Amino acid sequence: MIPMALRIRRARVLANLSQAELAQRAGVKRSAVTQWEREGGTHPSLEHLTLIAVATHVPFEWLATGRGEAGNHPVFEVPAVAPSGQVLDDVEARVLVLLRRMPVRKRQAVCALLEMLV
Repeated sequence: MIPMALRIRRARVLANLSQAELAQRAGVKRSAVTQWEREGGTHPSLEHLTLIAVATHVPFEWLATGRGEAGNHPVFEVPAVAPSGQVLDDVEARVLVLLRRMPVRKRQAVCALLEMLV
């Protein structure tokens, strides 16, 4: 099962929200969101967890427990991680999520484009 910290992060990234934007919608400081997304960090209250679910458009049950469906986001089941096992930054995670949604031919085209830019 995906830890709550990673479920919150995945939900936020897929909703295209920064930590500051999610914090504003949940009525907390950005540092609270940082804690919620940190492995071993604090967990949000039920009220804040509800606000996170609403802001990110994911089912509350999935966000709170990891049970059930993650809504229309099947990519939640495959966390975006670097080869070293560390969670990627927001931009890298968003790119990976988008790539996973693309058909293989488009992925290859995006890869070729990135190789030209580097």
